[in-house]
Amino acid sequence: MADHIRIGDVAPRVHYAADGAQSIFVYPFPIFEADNLEVRLDGLVQSEGFTITGAGDSEGGTVVFHKAPVSGRQVVLRRRMVIERVSDFQPNGVLRARVLNDEMDRQVASLQEVREDLSNAIRIDPGDSPADLVLPLRDGRANRLLGFDSLGAITAVPRDPVLLAPFGGAIPRTVEDKLGERLSARDFGATGNGITDDGPALQAAMNAAAASAKYLDIGEGVHRTTIPLVLPGAAAGLSMRGSILYAGPAGIAALTIGDGAAMRNQAKHYSGLRVLRATISDWLDERDIGIVLRNLDACQVEIRQVEGFTIGIRTLGVELGFEDSTINLGRIVNNRIGLDVRTETAAAWNNSIRYIGGHFANASSVHPTMSRFGVRFSSAPGAYDRHNAHVFHGPGFELQRQGNPGTVEAIPFLFEVGDARTIAGHDLRMEGCSRYVAKVTGQVSDCFFSVGYTGTYGWVGNDVLYGPGVARNGVVVQPRHLALGAVTATRLFASAANVRARAYRDTTVSVTGAGLTGAIGFDEMAVLAGSPSTAPTTLSNAAFAGLTLIDGTNTLLTGDAVGLNTSRALGFVVNTRDCKEIVVAADGSKLRLVVMQFDAAENLLGQSAPVTLSAANMLWNPGRNAAEQVVEGLGSSYWWEMNVNLDQALNINYAGSVVDVVEGVNQLQRIRLHASCAYAIIGVRGGEAGALLRSLRLYCDPTRSPALIYGGGRSWGQRERTAVVPVAMQGLAAGARISIPVSLPRARGGDAATVGIYPDNNETGFISQLRLAAICTGSDAATVWIENLSAATVSIPASKLYVTCTKPRL
Repeated sequence: MADHIRIGDVAPRVHYAADGAQSIFVYPFPIFEADNLEVRLDGLVQSEGFTITGAGDSEGGTVVFHKAPVSGRQVVLRRRMVIERVSDFQPNGVLRARVLNDEMDRQVASLQEVREDLSNAIRIDPGDSPADLVLPLRDGRANRLLGFDSLGAITAVPRDPVLLAPFGGAIPRTVEDKLGERLSARDFGATGNGITDDGPALQAAMNAAAASAKYLDIGEGVHRTTIPLVLPGAAAGLSMRGSILYAGPAGIAALTIGDGAAMRNQAKHYSGLRVLRATISDWLDERDIGIVLRNLDACQVEIRQVEGFTIGIRTLGVELGFEDSTINLGRIVNNRIGLDVRTETAAAWNNSIRYIGGHFANASSVHPTMSRFGVRFSSAPGAYDRHNAHVFHGPGFELQRQGNPGTVEAIPFLFEVGDARTIAGHDLRMEGCSRYVAKVTGQVSDCFFSVGYTGTYGWVGNDVLYGPGVARNGVVVQPRHLALGAVTATRLFASAANVRARAYRDTTVSVTGAGLTGAIGFDEMAVLAGSPSTAPTTLSNAAFAGLTLIDGTNTLLTGDAVGLNTSRALGFVVNTRDCKEIVVAADGSKLRLVVMQFDAAENLLGQSAPVTLSAANMLWNPGRNAAEQVVEGLGSSYWWEMNVNLDQALNINYAGSVVDVVEGVNQLQRIRLHASCAYAIIGVRGGEAGALLRSLRLYCDPTRSPALIYGGGRSWGQRERTAVVPVAMQGLAAGARISIPVSLPRARGGDAATVGIYPDNNETGFISQLRLAAICTGSDAATVWIENLSAATVSIPASKLYVTCTKPRL
């Protein structure tokens, strides 16, 4: 083998016509490096999608396309070298033959390229006499035609005819100049008759629009194409009054707007886009796309119709971002995914887009066993996945859930990205959809959807479907078509505006330990123990009426707050059968949110029934090691706990420096309970020493009204306990007194006691002759005294004694 390239007399250019199957194309001339070879498809230089072999070989090599070019496309391979010196000979230096040969080879190769270029240029015949072929100056040739005078020299002649607009200040213009303002697909042979393959004509028109930076019109009619079409980003824009009927191969986008160049398609206008598939896709290949919009920035897009694809529309950030644009949507029909908001690389993004309207629909006969979605947020593996600030105004979804109840998922929004943020939809219309407005399998934060109408029989409300392992419930849904006035605000259903004022003494739980002053309970609220002596298994043995160590110092409460030890929690017990989302607002410091869940039989639910928050993560059984936490039912607290304090400070860093500190960023949290949760205890514990609680409130969707569970047959949340005792007596002597022992559950010595008597026959005349008194005498016991104050014997008819003990306020 020679030690340097041999430059033969071979033209440095070769042409091919693609047949749709051939992917390997030979170039018979040598190149020095792969960068020396220029690859063109239909005249456009390609930068990706192929591999070059044979660089450095005298016989040339091959270009291997990753996917065979579509039939009919023109493939051009030509050598284009950078003309430069790559060697430098030093005085008195060694003159090596290899270096000289390489330098001569590059010069010969460059001369061959020059000869090739000159062979395609206009030039005089070698046998002709010399002539003046220098162009006139710019002003002399502007708006004129080149011609030749009597001596054969170049001259400029007037263009004729010319046009003049009928307005003052107008200037004459040629017909060619006027027609060149805007390109039409018909100028390139497109027919729009729905039968002729207009694909090559449409692509030629799109290439011309890009090459001239002009606006392209695709006129009325149905433009059938068997090849995928690409409008490069260099085109000024596109207007369609007709439609494109795609009858080409599957697994490729029918129309791509914006090419793969690392440039933004900025401030462009694309209107009237209509792309239909000749036969409906099988919905299996996600490469089967109607319209791809690539790297758009500050653009206006109107999409009138996209039908029959796996993905109807894909907005795509690749080399740069897709952002700050407005998209008007029309009929998005019979696609498995109507709109896919996607990024392809880590360097791209897809943010800040406004969508107007849109009818996302499917026929009931189209793929009835397959799930379908209106809008999906997705990203390629490793791509930037924090899509944010997408706003939808008034879209309609008619996705066909196939039956009532539905047999497939027919959900307007699908979140598959790692962290979608601030996605909003206003006045959605849902007809024939699943009850779910959104399905989340990735991560979402601060997303909101208001539903203007849901057309289902037996309406059961709208919701969000969270997949397994989703850490946050970042989507809020507001149904507005039922009792609209009730849903303009949330419902406050549990309020302890002053928790300190609710404290009372409750020694129903035994008090042990030096210096302990007694257990403390709270009206309407339950107390939880962080390390109970007996593992709680049900609601009744998880919620305590009162406990010590509430204030963390074993002293009576003072001031306007309640001190909470880290092993004590205080909260509301809620019936959550019909309400799974609850917002918690707490006022205090160093507090940590806790949740305990119970099923319909009031059995404790463990880590297999996760709880999520809107702006933080939840931990199961904090305080146990990892091995212990995986065993169901083991733990020190038996509750779900927020991973930070509610008033955790957030340090905002820039370039390694703290520039701002935000206090209380997690003060307001929305809890989403597990579907199997029928009862929940929702509250706070002391997150660290010195924790204080001043107020605690719970809110829910205003169409719900969950009940608080306390008092009655429950041990917690009620200062007063009442027992009813039947009594009847004949002949109580004057001045006589009797005592009656009373069983009074939850009463303790020192509680205040009162008693009243009510006769069964409603005759109350005897009551004024009696004096009644009561006292709590011990555990679950009280004594009632009845004394005859009159000077005559009194008989007590069949009556009932109502005995009440009241826990003292603290």
